[in-house]
Amino acid sequence: MKTLDRLLASPWRRSAAAAVAGALPVLAFPGPALWWWAWVALVPWLLLARTAPTWKRAAYDGWCGGFGFMLAMHHWLLPNLHVFTFVIAALLGVLWAPWGWLVRRLLGGAPSVRRVAASLVVLPSGWLAVELVRSWEGLGGPWGVLGASQWQVAPALRLASVGGVWLLSLLVVAVNVAFAVLVAVRRARVPALAGLVATAAATSAAWLWSPRPDAGERAAIAVVQPGIVAGRDSADRRFDREEELTRRLADRDLDLIVWGESSVGFDLDDRPDLAGRLTALSRETGADILVNVDARRSDKPGIYKSSVLVGPDGPTGERYDKMRLVPFGEYVPARSLLGWATSVGEAAGEDRRRGSEQVVMDVGDGLRIGPMVCFESAFPDMSRRLAADGAEVLLAQSSTSTFQHTWAPEQHASLAALRAAETGRPMVHATLTGVSAVYDANGARIGSWLGTDASASRVYEVPLTHGSTPYVRYGDWTPHAALLTLAAWAAAEGVRAVRLRRSAPRPPAPPARTAHGSQARPGH
Repeated sequence: MKTLDRLLASPWRRSAAAAVAGALPVLAFPGPALWWWAWVALVPWLLLARTAPTWKRAAYDGWCGGFGFMLAMHHWLLPNLHVFTFVIAALLGVLWAPWGWLVRRLLGGAPSVRRVAASLVVLPSGWLAVELVRSWEGLGGPWGVLGASQWQVAPALRLASVGGVWLLSLLVVAVNVAFAVLVAVRRARVPALAGLVATAAATSAAWLWSPRPDAGERAAIAVVQPGIVAGRDSADRRFDREEELTRRLADRDLDLIVWGESSVGFDLDDRPDLAGRLTALSRETGADILVNVDARRSDKPGIYKSSVLVGPDGPTGERYDKMRLVPFGEYVPARSLLGWATSVGEAAGEDRRRGSEQVVMDVGDGLRIGPMVCFESAFPDMSRRLAADGAEVLLAQSSTSTFQHTWAPEQHASLAALRAAETGRPMVHATLTGVSAVYDANGARIGSWLGTDASASRVYEVPLTHGSTPYVRYGDWTPHAALLTLAAWAAAEGVRAVRLRRSAPRPPAPPARTAHGSQARPGH
């Protein structure tokens, strides 16, 4: 222990230790996907912050840990954004500085039972507040939300239908705090154990109470994944490959065929030949085809990414323009200040344009689908809105081909399981180059993934469901409760500080000065 204290006495070593501790939770996400690790992964970071010698150092430990977490979570961006990846991680890491201070404030030194009990609620709420802020699209969106590590755990997915991924994050952090107390604060082990038991009881009750979606009919939905197509004329050759794979789906009695993001590289109004080929494919297969057009539009200025539905009579007029764009990948925030990123990495040379509203499309025999594009599947509010508007199947058209041999494709595909469980609606995640996957309304995988080495088309029998989950009905009540908890704690701390000032003994008053005598003029 003394050796460890000596090592951490160096500010640089302590900062490095905090960065490593912050990176540990990433192992719970795909690729490693050690979901159980998330429940203890924050303990080293918590123990480090609570032993900080000053509140400033605790805040710095929070910053360094946040930097390590963001860098590890987005390490696959390094080949594309280069040094700017470190800049982004450092900027986002600042969000955890208040959390580090909060850890020391509640668990530092020899905390009382009251402080430990408060930490089991306040620290998870503080973590959730950080996740909320960084989930803003302009800061990169909710990629790597801690609760998302539980995407393959059936009981956790059931809880997501109650409070969304936010509830899972809250519970994961609460359990980590309890374990940190058990390790480091002997006098408070009873409230820590009580917190674990209360968490288990509350989650069990929610698990038993939350309604399951009612399954009814099935829809036959095919995913077309062309695989890597690069080099000159890649847009035309990709279309040829997608056409070939789609033609194999004839006579399969399909309800819908889904192509991936950027599957069509030309505006269909400018390329009537492509629109005609898609129309012929729809007639041949007997199903509508949802493609994704990534091109400069002929009817308005700018480049859009648009989900376009094509039927046996041509484009149906159903169209969704992507609303939330990937920072630096599809636009550069504050380009006048950060435009230099294009010179050190593969940031967007021209900003794409945004759509204005979400769309629920009618397909074939009354099937209603809710399309999203790319990392929009990371935003719980978008899928919740589509489900509330009547979508029976959620769809995400994606392309992670730039990050083909990294953890990104599997991480992206895993998000669809959470969105399905939250909304009680099956979800199809269709990509150009993998990973493509389909999940039922409980978040359980249907069939097998189309991996990053696959160039194929595959049909999935998707059970349709009815009813509404608590998360769809009540929305983001978990983050709101967390913010109220932080506000209540801050108010209580303020009242306590005022009382301490009033009860503190006043310093003795200085002796009164008289008019008789002074050093300068004795007797005057």
